[in-house]
Amino acid sequence: MDITGIDRNGSTEYRGVRFATADRFEPPVDVVGWEPGFDATTFGAQAPQVTGALEQMLGATDLATSEDCFFLNVFTPNADAGARPVLVFIHGGAFVTGTASMPWYDGASLAAGGDVVVVTVNYRLGALGFLGDRNLGTLDQISALRWVQRHVADFGGDPGNVTIFGESAGGSAVVSLLAAPDANDLFHRVWSMSPSLLQLRDGETAERFEQSYLDAIGAGASADDLEAMSVDDLLDAQQRVPMDASMRVFSPAAVPPVFPAPILETAHEDTRAVVVGANRDEMLLFTAFDQSRLLWGAADIEREFAARFGPATADAIAAYRELRPGTDASKLVSAMQTDEVFRRPAQRLAEARSATGSATWMYTFDQPSTSFGGVLGCCHGLDIPYAFDTLAAPGVEMFTGLGEDRQAVAEQFSSALLRFARSGEPGWPRFDTDRRATQRIGPFPGVVDDPEPALRTLWD
Repeated sequence: MDITGIDRNGSTEYRGVRFATADRFEPPVDVVGWEPGFDATTFGAQAPQVTGALEQMLGATDLATSEDCFFLNVFTPNADAGARPVLVFIHGGAFVTGTASMPWYDGASLAAGGDVVVVTVNYRLGALGFLGDRNLGTLDQISALRWVQRHVADFGGDPGNVTIFGESAGGSAVVSLLAAPDANDLFHRVWSMSPSLLQLRDGETAERFEQSYLDAIGAGASADDLEAMSVDDLLDAQQRVPMDASMRVFSPAAVPPVFPAPILETAHEDTRAVVVGANRDEMLLFTAFDQSRLLWGAADIEREFAARFGPATADAIAAYRELRPGTDASKLVSAMQTDEVFRRPAQRLAEARSATGSATWMYTFDQPSTSFGGVLGCCHGLDIPYAFDTLAAPGVEMFTGLGEDRQAVAEQFSSALLRFARSGEPGWPRFDTDRRATQRIGPFPGVVDDPEPALRTLWD
């Protein structure tokens, strides 16, 4: 194979492999093969974005940015005829930030330790990827999956055994691909980490937020005006769009031809195997350092719970206080918001798929961070270095803290992911609405039946 990679002591890494080209606001055009002698030792550009705090921690600021961001990275134990299981990762970042090339997404450990091929992919973000109903970022993901079908065998992978996995927006993206007919034959199972399922939109919502974005450009602006604007101006307008609580300004929209039917309804009926889970304290990533919440008290709890539970507010507060003893006002609200935004939507996905007989498994990740005095708990994004077994990557220790059990938890998570990629089962009982079996991944692993039902039923 006439391509040069990087020796990673048990695997080889190929960086910045192009899978497509595209003009602004146009669908991707697949690229076949690569130039003879291609030097795949440098990452390709990431999509234009305004980098957030988490992305800075993950190392995104060290990478070039360009609208020409159609690159993927491949990690393989051997570019032979091994026909290994393939894991394709779609990154998170609320569909407005992120890149496949962050150090925490390094697939070398998974590839070498699990004898699999790992592929991490870029896609267009924000207005350039998800303005209105264009779904261009989704089309980029599908183009990358077509590249996998064409070329992963050259890297020792089996195109007939492809698992897609993603975290946060990436977790929603992999679920959404179950509803994209053009992706039907491109992958075979899904692992969805902390999916932001509330971000998925219908056509009416997409149209409304496109107009909000055009209003941010200026009075009377039209979509045609965007062609001539600089990337900086497009990103600046993104920052001025009022964000709704579900972050749906830029995200996949259930509009033909990419999504001919409602996304989640279609995903519920898809027969491909799905694993879905959430972290115990997702929202603490966003609230733990919010200075405006330092003095919150009973009135703030009442206000936030009443907005969700109405006349059942008192019962809801009592239930959360009982199951989160000693929690201050801000953390109690954060616990409720974790269920609202992440855990309960993930459970609903599993419930609906179980009702149709589709193979589904659930897990909960509850390994806490010891950093910053433990205020992050088991927050959003904390699972990434455990799933990839990248605990030694830059910035990870500052986020996870230290602890003798960290490596054992990484082995729990990564081995379950690898088993799923190989066999289609992660190693614990399927989810159904009678038992509600949920695997705990963390310091006290094991299967829990219907964890915290008192909280789950509040949202019904």
